[in-house]
This record gives sequence, structure tokens and C-alpha cells, in this order.
Amino acid sequence: MRLVIAICSVDYVGRLTAHLPSATRLIMIKADGSVSIHADDRAYKPLNWMSPPCTLTEEAGRWTVTGPKGDQLIITIETVISDLSHELGPDPGLRKDGVEAELQELLAANPELLGLGWKVIRREHPTDIGPVDLLCLDANGRNVAVEVKRTGEIAGVEQLVRYLERLDLDNRLRPVRGVLAAQTIKPQARVLAASRGIACVELDYEVLRGRRPSDLTLF
Repeated sequence: MRLVIAICSVDYVGRLTAHLPSATRLIMIKADGSVSIHADDRAYKPLNWMSPPCTLTEEAGRWTVTGPKGDQLIITIETVISDLSHELGPDPGLRKDGVEAELQELLAANPELLGLGWKVIRREHPTDIGPVDLLCLDANGRNVAVEVKRTGEIAGVEQLVRYLERLDLDNRLRPVRGVLAAQTIKPQARVLAASRGIACVELDYEVLRGRRPSDLTLF
């Protein structure tokens, strides 16, 4: 990972245009090829970014990041304050604790609770941006990515959308559909999931432990 702190302005040119005026910002270049621009607020969310695969061309005072569809981030560098690179090595992936981990384990052991004839291909199936909780095969032989949460929120839907984008790059898997499985799912998450073609499944922890699939609800 390369971390550059610089005084810079940023222009996005693609389906639309956007401009970040000159300010001191963090530019993060990750090993997967992604480039993101951060301010010292907004929590973890970047101001602008380019997802992999993309290419970075560095010229004096100007960096150009080009995405697979030709859209570009043009970073005009005024002053570089710090430029550090770190080798982080392979990541073992997120290990979930508590009820969420149990929900995932129970669903992996009993995939028919999500649908008759379903099978689990793999738990914690890796992608280049992190592992998806369950990769399943439905009764029609289609691959399904299942993300398990205690509470289904917009962030969980967006996370699953990113996983689906990465999984669909694999010719052996695509098309992959998505399911968000949670004990409770917020209305806003349902709306976003429906707009992305993602199904929502509400899980009852006690029902899962007792294996009574008729009590599950699929929306």
C-alpha cells in the first residue's frame, strides 16, 4: 500500500464530471490497483476513488488514473508532503464474532433454509476486495452470494453489490445473484436491495437453531 499526503486538486471525467478544489489530502494506492482520495473527516469514506482494475500514470505535477471504461481521475499535485509505501502481505479476511458468526455457520450447515435444493460451495469465498460470507448454488444451478448480518442496512447492501461486481468478473461464476440475510432488515436497505436485484431474507436465530424453514421469510 502506498500512502501519499499532498496538496492537490482532483477532477473526475466520465459519465459526469466532478471537481475537488485544492486542499491537503491523502491519496491511497492499494495493491489491488484501486486509488482513493481522502480528507481528514468523512470516517472511512473517500471523497473520490477508482475501483480496480485501473491504471495510474504519474507525470510531473499530474497523476492520471484510468478505469476500464475510460473514465479518469486527474490529480493535480501541487506539493507532496509525504510519500510512504508499506507491504501489508496477504490478509486472512474478516473473522466474525457472536451471533453473526453463528448465523453464518448455521446457514452454511443448512443452506436449504434459504431455498430448497440449495448447496454451499464455500464459506468466506475470497474476492480481491474481501470474502463474501457464503457462495451457494441454488436449485437452478445458479451461483448466489449470501452476505450475513445481524442487522441489514444500506452499508450491507452496498458491500454485497461490490462483491457481486467482483464475482461477475469470473467467467466460471457469472451471473451471480445476491441475497442479504439478516435478523432484521431496515426499510431503506430493502429499497436499495430491490433496486439492485438483491433478495432479502429475514432470519430468526431460534428458528435456525431449531431448523424450521417454514418460519423464514423471503422478500
